[in-house]
Amino acid sequence: MAPKPLHIGVALDGAGWHPAAWREPNSRPAELFTPGYWTELVTTAEAGLLDFVTLEDSLRTPGEWHDESRGSTEQVRARIDAQLIAARVAPVTGHIGLIPTVTVTHTEPFHVSKALATLDFTSRGRAGWQARVSATAAEAKHFGRREIRDLTTAEHDEALATGTYPAHIPELFDEAADVVEVVRRLWDSWEDDAEIRDVEHRRFIDRDKLHRVDFEGRFFAVRGPSITPRPPQGQPVVTALAHSPLIYEFAARAADLVFVTPGRKHGPAPIVAQVAAAAEQVGRGGEPLRVFADLVVFLDTAEESGARRLARLNERAGAEYRSDAAVFTGSADELAELLVNWGGQGLDGFRLRPGVAVDDLAAITTALVPALQRRGAFRTGYPDGTLRAVLDLPATVPNRYATA
Repeated sequence: MAPKPLHIGVALDGAGWHPAAWREPNSRPAELFTPGYWTELVTTAEAGLLDFVTLEDSLRTPGEWHDESRGSTEQVRARIDAQLIAARVAPVTGHIGLIPTVTVTHTEPFHVSKALATLDFTSRGRAGWQARVSATAAEAKHFGRREIRDLTTAEHDEALATGTYPAHIPELFDEAADVVEVVRRLWDSWEDDAEIRDVEHRRFIDRDKLHRVDFEGRFFAVRGPSITPRPPQGQPVVTALAHSPLIYEFAARAADLVFVTPGRKHGPAPIVAQVAAAAEQVGRGGEPLRVFADLVVFLDTAEESGARRLARLNERAGAEYRSDAAVFTGSADELAELLVNWGGQGLDGFRLRPGVAVDDLAAITTALVPALQRRGAFRTGYPDGTLRAVLDLPATVPNRYATA
């Protein structure tokens, strides 16, 4: 029996997910904050027929949350805005989905809604959103409107081991769910045919097809409607990265797709079961939550094995690379076998994190994709339509405010 076709995206983060990636010969650190660098990465991913790229972002500099070497000059300690990168590359791409990370904790949902709707227009229906919670004191101090207590190392470790968090962390995810709900309502606040554009009768819009969302919750109140028409997809794809039942429940309440981080030892099946339990716990109805597994990849090249590349990068960094996701080193064929195997355990797809952005993305598109195609596990062309169509989500999403 042929394996089921896989959905595959990549997560782009600066020069790559390894902290020493920027020091590799092909990484071009002088270009990290130029439009050409990001355009080249995304068009490379599109040439490989990948479903989407996610663009990492946060309200703090890159690095581990507990990293005490904030003054270190050995790592890239800067970011540019993911949503604006996506807007820049949208006009020069035609098929690949563009999913920037946008933090919800200190960001007004009205602004998020408008920015992502605009991205959906400029990309002609290829926008998504990775909703991220900001849970550190330093990030809160950027805004000065609230205080957030940092987790202690013991609390962080307990949360990873047991899924038990201090009370303020579930509250942040409750707030995040409200943000996503408001953003979705604002996307629906214009009906699809609200724009009349009738020059003769001087009517640009039908005001009866614009709707106030009138949301009132624990954390904010938003009246609406949006000032931006309904996006081409109706509802751009909402995603979340999750590591525990608390965040699986947030994803089940708010998202279309969740990125999870199974380990190599047990594989994805236990996490897929936990996600299903979370969806049942919150009473999710309608479309099932799509589950994608994250893997950090260091692929073999013609000059060097993936394992040796990782070891050399660790030597340069002076420490062993650690990740929330499983780390794969090896050949494209070995990775293809792993993805096909895991794909049969309830996953809907994968998000690969290139250890070194330029080198590993090139290996994904020129070696892994053909290896999957030979197995009948990956498409040979893009389907017509929006990002929702590429991901096998319903292409048409009913507007909650539209009248019959």
